[in-house]
Amino acid sequence: MPTIEVVEADITTLRVDAIVNAANEALSGGGGVDGAIHRAAGPRLSAACKAIQLVRPYVRCPTGEARITPGFDLPARHVIHTVGPIWHGGKDGEAERLASCYRESLRLAFEHGARNLAFPAISCGVFGYPLDQAARIAIREVRAWHGISPQRVVFCCFGKDAVHAYRDLLEP
Repeated sequence: MPTIEVVEADITTLRVDAIVNAANEALSGGGGVDGAIHRAAGPRLSAACKAIQLVRPYVRCPTGEARITPGFDLPARHVIHTVGPIWHGGKDGEAERLASCYRESLRLAFEHGARNLAFPAISCGVFGYPLDQAARIAIREVRAWHGISPQRVVFCCFGKDAVHAYRDLLEP
């Protein structure tokens, strides 16, 4: 199991091997953390995302899956793009698709030799996933990871409420 840390920071400034982007299915950049990562990484990130093959019209990365690109102008070597579910009250398979985002991101980090990895609170922004439920899923999936890497996972939080949600779940 990786070492887990919780920080309040701008994920685009973290010096880690890979950061996770809470992306949209088109990998086109958008608002929130997705837009911030695209802006900080520079235009080559958008070009790399556009080079990822479409799996169906307008979809390069279906919900629950992940894709990887270089980090370009970021301090992180890689960006792992994953698409979390939109919250529909919890009765539409959201929990399993969110858990899959974490598993798929961890798998790509492992396959690309990332020793340390930073996650935002996937789906908790405009996708409306309740923070406490999302944090519980994130921590459960990271604790269940048995790969030799990443060895360190950082939950990078935007705001004190998110920091408390993660830290409260991590305390014994």
